[in-house]
Amino acid sequence: MTQLPSTEAFERAGLKAWPGITVDWDRSWIRRAAGGYTKRANSTQCFDPDDFEDADLRVISASSWMIRHKIKPVFRTTPLASPELNATLDEAGWQSIDPSHLFAMELGDVEADPEAQTLAVLDPKFLSVAKRLQGYDDTQMAAMQNLLAAFAIPSAGIVLSRDGQAVASSIMAVADGIVITGNVVTDPTRRRQGLARAMMQSGLAWAKREGARYAALNVQADNDAAQALYRSLGYTHQYDYIYRIPGGSA
Repeated sequence: MTQLPSTEAFERAGLKAWPGITVDWDRSWIRRAAGGYTKRANSTQCFDPDDFEDADLRVISASSWMIRHKIKPVFRTTPLASPELNATLDEAGWQSIDPSHLFAMELGDVEADPEAQTLAVLDPKFLSVAKRLQGYDDTQMAAMQNLLAAFAIPSAGIVLSRDGQAVASSIMAVADGIVITGNVVTDPTRRRQGLARAMMQSGLAWAKREGARYAALNVQADNDAAQALYRSLGYTHQYDYIYRIPGGSA
């Protein structure tokens, strides 16, 4: 069996594949802000379980930094977070929300669907499709575009069509040989037709051409349908993570 990359490798690839617009490092803790678009790009997380000195003061400092950047204080705690950091958040009354998983696999040969398109992430056609399928308003769309403009690695908006109508889309980006997939969405009136699978395979075919050797994505623990899709494509569960927010913020 092929050895997949480490938790740290996946997390560092994720920093590039879903970047913050403003970034600040506090030793191995990274603070990121992106106008509030997604918790992943607007949170603080730790990359070294042994980096826990002054955790209580650094949690306060990170929270203040996020507030100054007009986002809500959020910590993303992965297996790289120290027990001391988690204990500090517990003692301060931070809530746990949105338990999630990272799924990954070795990327083999994949065939693209003939009705799939690979577009630049800021291509107006892709943005129009994403806005419609995601149900975003203008404010949400502007925030998404601002984040996409921060991409500095190979990336693509994947659009699958049927009968001339876009029915599924996602964003894929390749960092350090790992393709990270996000914003997977299917037309709600066209579900259970294999469209998300065809769209995903098409994007993975693009990533393979871009030199990706592995594929990874994040999925919420309560999204059974998405997990079933990803497992059918060959992804397997690697590790869990969770978001922490101050008590009373939910």
